[in-house]
This record gives sequence, C-alpha cells and structure tokens, in this order.
Amino acid sequence: MIEFKAITKTYPDETALQAVDLRVESRELFVLVGPSGSGKTTLLKTVNRLVVPTSGQVLIDGEDVAAGDLQTLRQHIGYVLQSSALFPNMTVMQNAAVQLEALGWEKRKIQQRIEELLQLVDLDPMLYAQRKPAELSGGEAQRVGIVRALAADPKLMLMDEPFSALDPVSKRQLQGLILKLHKELDTTIIFVTHDMQEALRLADHMAVLHNGVLQQVGVPQAVIAAPANAFVADFFKDVIASQRTLAQVIAAGFGHAADNAATKILPSTTSIYSWAAAIKADPHLVVQVGEQQLMASDLIGYLATLEKEDTPYV
Repeated sequence: MIEFKAITKTYPDETALQAVDLRVESRELFVLVGPSGSGKTTLLKTVNRLVVPTSGQVLIDGEDVAAGDLQTLRQHIGYVLQSSALFPNMTVMQNAAVQLEALGWEKRKIQQRIEELLQLVDLDPMLYAQRKPAELSGGEAQRVGIVRALAADPKLMLMDEPFSALDPVSKRQLQGLILKLHKELDTTIIFVTHDMQEALRLADHMAVLHNGVLQQVGVPQAVIAAPANAFVADFFKDVIASQRTLAQVIAAGFGHAADNAATKILPSTTSIYSWAAAIKADPHLVVQVGEQQLMASDLIGYLATLEKEDTPYV
C-alpha cells in the first residue's frame, strides 16, 4: 500500500502540490489524472524520490521512502517514462537488462528473464533481442521500456504518461497490454495521464488533480456519474456526454417496477455497453437497478431514441 500524507511541494514561483492525502491499495491500477500542470507527475515522482516534497510523507507498506537507502528504493520500483529512453548504442536485450546487471544477476539468468518478459509483451526474443532502438517502432520501444521496468519483478510500477506520444492504434494496444500484465502480475501500478478515456479504461480507482489540489478520488464510473465539483464535471464533460448508463435508461422512462423476475442486480452507473454484453451472453436476462427492472427490449427502445453518435467504448 502507498500512502501520501499531506504532500506539499513548493517552488520559488509556484506551489505544485497542496497537502495531498491519498492512498493506493496493493495490487491495484491507480490512475492520476488532470490537465497539464495539475501536479500529477510531481506527485508520482515523490514515490521514487525524484521529487522531494517540501512537507509530508510518502509511505510504502508503512515505511517512509525518505528514511531508507535511495538506490535500494529505486531498485524495487519499476519506472516507465513518456518516451522509452532506451540507450541507442545497446540492443533490446542489453537495454532491458540494465537493472539486472546492476543487481549482479548472472548472465544466463538475465537472458532467461528478459526473454520471458519479451514474450509476455508480445515481442519474439528471436526477432527482437538483438535489435537496436532505431530498428523499433514507437510502440515496440515502449514495450521494451515496460520489460525493463518489470525485469527485477517490482511490486510497484510507476508509469508517467507512457503512451502520450504514440498513435491511437499503438496506444490502444499498449493499454490492453497493461491491463493484461496487471491481471497476470502481482504488481501495483500508479499511472499518470491527461487522457480521460485512457484513465477510464485503465483505472481501478482514479484521483483527479487540479492546480496541485486533490479534487476527487473514486472508481471511474462513480467519478463520471457524480463529479465532486464544477472542475471535475468540466474536465470530464466530453466523456460524460458520451457515457450512457442504466440510470439514464431509467430516467428516459424505460423499465418497470421490480418483481421477482430479475436474474442480475447491477448498479445504476453500469454502462449500457456492459449491459449489452450481459444480454449477448443471456438474451433473456432481466436486471434490477434499484427499484426498477430492465430487459433487452428496454435497451433496444432506449437506443432507438438516441440520435446517431460516434460513441467510443471505454
């Protein structure tokens, strides 16, 4: 578990963070989101002491990061930057193995570990291990950066807008990769982005920052359904406009009073896309939302009332 306790960071001409209190549970994918200059990257960097707070504490499993050895701290934290930051004169294998070399691993063990991770991120070691960074696409280079961050099997990984420079297709693919890795590995991930769609797709929980002040913390759909203030509502307004939830279906007059026919209970913040997926698996599904029940015909009726929209899946 990572705890930020009253984290403040001031510079001569600005205050980057103002008494931020936040907790990230072990093994969750936690996203820090906000506009440029909101303080999200500054907060992220306090974890591995690339930024030292003016006041406050960062605790990892109850231990203050400022109290221990800096090198030891960073050896146990994976870190993925906005660019892959690969050494141009080194091969993929050499770049990915930098931390393991520093830890004194034997060469055979290093090769085995890196080959295993390359396969995990869908890079065939036979094809990629001996390539130089100039021979990689942007997405491939970021996959190597992820391998390097995972090499020493860290329990915590920090990711600072790692996909912001990629094309939409590569970005979507790597988001899927991170979700897969998070599911398969016993790793806590703190992920920084200013892309609201990316935050909604990835986050178990998210924190919204603005001008160094924590605005709201919650699961993505809860933040969308109930913004804490005008800033959060405005920041997510385009996403909110594209979201369709069961609460909106009921508000539009669909559904009927609950009886005993419901086969599944869903929260009102559930998207209609999740509902549609459930109906695909069971066309006769009846769901209960609060005191109302909905069935497949309600979904069809609701969709028929909507104007044609280019609504992205999240």
